Amino acid sequence: MDTQTLTTFFMWCTIFNGGVLILWTFFFMFAPDYVYRLQSKWFPLPRETFDVVIYSLLGLFKLVFIAFSLVPYLALLMIG
Repeated sequence: MDTQTLTTFFMWCTIFNGGVLILWTFFFMFAPDYVYRLQSKWFPLPRETFDVVIYSLLGLFKLVFIAFSLVPYLALLMIG
């Protein structure tokens, strides 16, 4: 596999994962009650616990996105 193929792969990974991160963030910024009502049908949690879980997972996803999508893409751009 050449550098150009890897750069293209990580570019699309960054675009897709960034889109998921932005969508997830907007849902919890602008419709938190709707998301809680939807999820509480499957997972009966108190609202405070739900908020902690969601924000923790959002933070974890952001860290994983940066470490495994954005940083490799930027590194490949720098060496390419």
